[in-house]
Amino acid sequence: MPTATHAHPALGGAKRATDVIVGLILLGILSPLFLLAALLVYATMGRPVFFSQDRPGLRSRPFRLIKFRSMSDQLDAAGKPLPDAERLGKVGQWLRSTSIDELPELINVLRGDMSLVGPRPLLMDYLPLYSMEQLRRHDVRPGLTGLAQVGGRNALGWEQKFALDIRYVDHWSMTLDWKILAATMWKVLTRQGIGHEDHPTPPKFEGNRIER
Repeated sequence: MPTATHAHPALGGAKRATDVIVGLILLGILSPLFLLAALLVYATMGRPVFFSQDRPGLRSRPFRLIKFRSMSDQLDAAGKPLPDAERLGKVGQWLRSTSIDELPELINVLRGDMSLVGPRPLLMDYLPLYSMEQLRRHDVRPGLTGLAQVGGRNALGWEQKFALDIRYVDHWSMTLDWKILAATMWKVLTRQGIGHEDHPTPPKFEGNRIER
């Protein structure tokens, strides 16, 4: 386990160099898809094209996550947002099922906020709910994809996701990163683990059931 005086090996130069080089290559290759997605979001949902939100990054420090917007701003008669299922239209479903909504996070990778591989950046509200063990997922940079994503993604429960995140932190290697990237490509092509039972989006984490 890394300490205040011993940085995690995943924070070394080799992983960061891979993030920058591969990130730039992916942005170049996927730029037509990036433009198409932006035009579709603008045509069906209007502005803003991007969704941005503070998320906890390395050592739980907040950064601004960037994604393509996949849900509309529709409100009910009381002025409250409609349920996710009603705000997630066909374009939003397509963006999520293909993971295209995540493409702008490559900008976060190039900035150094994120890595290509690591635990997914979740909500700031979850930080006080983690156990000390679960907080260790922030010993490394959050990732565009991770062990939990190739292990089942949204089909997994929270405890399973966090267990895989900690396994990644404890057993990180560049070989593991490349295996996860290859598995991610397969998951995206086959669209596995996108949904979570009856929910269009995964349910919120409400804390650990056992006393911390």
